[in-house]
Amino acid sequence: MQTLRALFIICVLVIVTAPLMVLQLLFVLTGARAAKSLPVWWHGFVCRLIGVRVSVEGALAEERPLLIAANHVSWLDINVLSSVAPVSFIAKREVAGWPVFGWLAKLQRSVFVDRERRSATARVNSEIATRLNAGDVMVLFAEGTSSDGNDVLPFRSALLGVAQDLVRGSDADGAEMAAGPVYVQPVALAYIRLNGLPMGRQHRPIVAWHGDIDLGPHLWRLLRAGSIDVTVSFGDPLALTDAGGRKRVARDAERSVRGMAIPTLTGRGNAWAQALPPARQADAGPAGAGTVGTGNVATGHARTALSAKPETG
Repeated sequence: MQTLRALFIICVLVIVTAPLMVLQLLFVLTGARAAKSLPVWWHGFVCRLIGVRVSVEGALAEERPLLIAANHVSWLDINVLSSVAPVSFIAKREVAGWPVFGWLAKLQRSVFVDRERRSATARVNSEIATRLNAGDVMVLFAEGTSSDGNDVLPFRSALLGVAQDLVRGSDADGAEMAAGPVYVQPVALAYIRLNGLPMGRQHRPIVAWHGDIDLGPHLWRLLRAGSIDVTVSFGDPLALTDAGGRKRVARDAERSVRGMAIPTLTGRGNAWAQALPPARQADAGPAGAGTVGTGNVATGHARTALSAKPETG
């Protein structure tokens, strides 16, 4: 039965995705606004098809330029985050060469970073800064790698160099750009249930893709596994206002993501509320209360709570 389920998912994905890739290519080439909205629909469809139930705590910040700093657990993170907001990703160069996944990443206008060629860093940072300055929301997996899903790894401040370049007010070629502040929003992903039961450390490897695990077998295993519940928690955006502040912002973003992810993983109430500053915790109410400020809290697939916000750019 599990094998039939996985085969059914793959067949449906192929049938639906192939024509949509052509459509998305046309949207990207023509600069249509649908180039942002179509991936949100497609990733939401993929989550529902696989059986991934997404709960959202908080909301995508309205401030711009906006860079999301998230923890990284699995290739599934791409689908989950993209199902709740129109975002693009900052990915390692190798992803661009992957069959199918690389094509999909390009169609979502991802920016690829070559970590082996430091000479290319300035050019890539300039490209990302231009996108951020135009109002695009970019996602950075700030740990620099994926984890086993049971903890949050230290955030690498060097990866926030692009935000620092924007604060300086110019790109790599010296062209004038809108100087800071640049906003970095912490976002935590926590995979908490498998087939309705608490996932726990022993089952989280079904979702977590890290180390030297091959993608193909991991993908097959996950498609056979059943329903998965994941919580996406949006923290308060952090303002990077000076060229030397990236270490501080990286540290604060890591602390915020850990403060949201760990309580969710361990079942200790509303992780988002616990991660709020003390002055706002009193407004959050009991665990699972409806909203905090403008932060929508939704159960199930919560795309509409965030996509109702107007797109920028």
